[in-house]
Amino acid sequence: MSDPSNIEQRLAALERAVADIQRQLASTLPPDNWIEKLTGSITDVEAFRQAMEFGRAFRHADRPPDEPDEQQ
Repeated sequence: MSDPSNIEQRLAALERAVADIQRQLASTLPPDNWIEKLTGSITDVEAFRQAMEFGRAFRHADRPPDEPDEQQ
């Protein structure tokens, strides 16, 4: 078996490491919410509509001609 004092030293080191990690986590800022950054970023409505149409055309470009085109 291991020496009890060695186990106590290892446990104390582990407790210090956990406490250090907890302090680091407490001091960090929460991650940015990417959706909040994106919301409202498109101010030109016509440009947005054009981008949506380009995206729709790109998605449907490989579609077989007999498959119906869904408007979404």
